[in-house]
Amino acid sequence: MLVDNRVEGDSRVQKIARSAAEAGWDVTLLGRSPDGVEHRWRLGTAEVRLLPMPTPLDRRRHEFRRTWVRWPLAYRPGGIAEHRAQWVRAWRADLAVSAALLALRADELPPARLRRARRALRLRETAAHLLDRWVWLRTGMMNRVRDRRRFRSPWDRAYTLFWRLALGDRAWRRLEPGLWDYELAYGPVVDALRPDLIHAHDFRMLGVGARAKIRALAGGRNVRLVWDAHEFLPGIRPWRDHARWLPAHRAHEREYAPYADAVVTVSPALADLLCREHGLAERPTVLLNAPAVEHRPAGEAPAPAIRGRCGIAHDVPLLVYSGAAAPQRGLDILVDALPRLAGVHVALVVNPRLRYVEQLVRRATALGVADRLHVHPYVPHWQVVPFLSGADVGVIPIQHWPNHEIALITKFFEYSHARLPLVVSDVRTMAATTRETGQGEVFRAGDVDDFVRAVRAVLADPARYRAAYDRPGLLASWTWQAQADVLDQVYRRLHPGASPPPPASPPSPPETHRPPDSGVPDAQGAIR
Repeated sequence: MLVDNRVEGDSRVQKIARSAAEAGWDVTLLGRSPDGVEHRWRLGTAEVRLLPMPTPLDRRRHEFRRTWVRWPLAYRPGGIAEHRAQWVRAWRADLAVSAALLALRADELPPARLRRARRALRLRETAAHLLDRWVWLRTGMMNRVRDRRRFRSPWDRAYTLFWRLALGDRAWRRLEPGLWDYELAYGPVVDALRPDLIHAHDFRMLGVGARAKIRALAGGRNVRLVWDAHEFLPGIRPWRDHARWLPAHRAHEREYAPYADAVVTVSPALADLLCREHGLAERPTVLLNAPAVEHRPAGEAPAPAIRGRCGIAHDVPLLVYSGAAAPQRGLDILVDALPRLAGVHVALVVNPRLRYVEQLVRRATALGVADRLHVHPYVPHWQVVPFLSGADVGVIPIQHWPNHEIALITKFFEYSHARLPLVVSDVRTMAATTRETGQGEVFRAGDVDDFVRAVRAVLADPARYRAAYDRPGLLASWTWQAQADVLDQVYRRLHPGASPPPPASPPSPPETHRPPDSGVPDAQGAIR
């Protein structure tokens, strides 16, 4: 299996790798190391390897050049500006200590010597201040050069159009050459593993898997490729702030999609879109992002209590959001609503080191509600459901982006298995499902007044919404075991010579899990 992240935090990837291994497949999951060192551990009986991935091609040639004509004083890119700024701060810190020492010795020094020492100190402080302003000026010029080079100028749009017309779907080689960094890091390892089946997660790993398949076929080995499309690429918010990112990645996806022997994805709506986008001969198999509570390692202590982590009593109303934290996820509304929801607390189960999360905390402090906002790091995916079950309401405030409209996302199923009443924004698929099942309230995305209304309605009668989960078959159809069976059928259709699955899944061995303590969530691997 192949994934472009560090595996930790990507529950879909972890569940697929572990379930495939439990079904009798020999699974190696290849992800990306966040620190340049290879890391290994096991998910059940699946092996995880995080590969070092240098990214020199991710930087464009202009990022190494200076603009001598327009900005002659700008620092050259590469870190010299940060070095100079830090050096000046160190000098001024040293001068502050010198001033303090001089103040302590003022009574011991002769007046003339004291005046000379103070004069010399003032001259050095003036020089440090002037140097600080000089560094600030040159850094500002460097930043202006960088900001003007964000690939959104008419020239850049013309450049992008030229290569798209000249090369068609091969244009990504010019527009986003950093995609080759993945090939150079993963490709040799995949070839050495000699897999019979490659499961490539999402659009970056599709190319890595397809090229490995092509090389294997040329060498006489019949390798099958499964493409797991997590998102609809044309509807994604670009991950980089320039005009080339989306056209390049779409071209890359179009070039390699025909090499997939099977496509799996997260929702029926996305399956239909992929059929139209790539002219697929066969509709993708839907593999829902249902939770896998059964992946809890044998002998592990129960999941922590979310209320204990928040330090609040059982009768205190608690809203929870669990998952990725980004502006398009709409988490601002949770903070902005707190002043109008007296006594209500909010728990965010997110990556607490993100700048966006820090901004939310500062916003809560400015509104005087910081004591009712609790930020907690992720828990292992098999602990998510019991951990969240201690809350009163599960919130999904995502905003209107094309990809948000078409799927029931992971947290929807996690909240449901935790039997939480839901408050969800009016994105199409989730809003329709919530209204149909009666498990929660829908509010207009970004509308604080309507969000407050929905929360109050749910808190006024939570039993009414929890009763929806008693509907026969509802939660049973949203289990991971059902999804794992579907995936195993896809694998065995592609590789009919594989040995039959074991008659019963034995208890999973404890995790051997030593991930590096840095980085951010997403991943890929090779099934052998």
